[in-house]
Amino acid sequence: MAQRLHLVFGGELVDPTKNVFKDVDDIHIVGIFPDYASAFDAWKAEAQKTVDNAHMRYFIAHLHRLRDEEAAASSTEELGS
Repeated sequence: MAQRLHLVFGGELVDPTKNVFKDVDDIHIVGIFPDYASAFDAWKAEAQKTVDNAHMRYFIAHLHRLRDEEAAASSTEELGS
């Protein structure tokens, strides 16, 4: 069974109606989680900590959707190059 990794991250947005970060160097990486349920729990905890700041926003990225696990990887792809 393939892992369904999820990345939880967030930061301050330029405008709360858009998804543009004010400072990408200041993005908070919460972590990578093995399933959506644990990613959601982490997202919710961070989002609740910043509920009073309308410009702070946290997201869940579905890392498993970024690549086709059935396709063969090149040797450089496996090394992260």
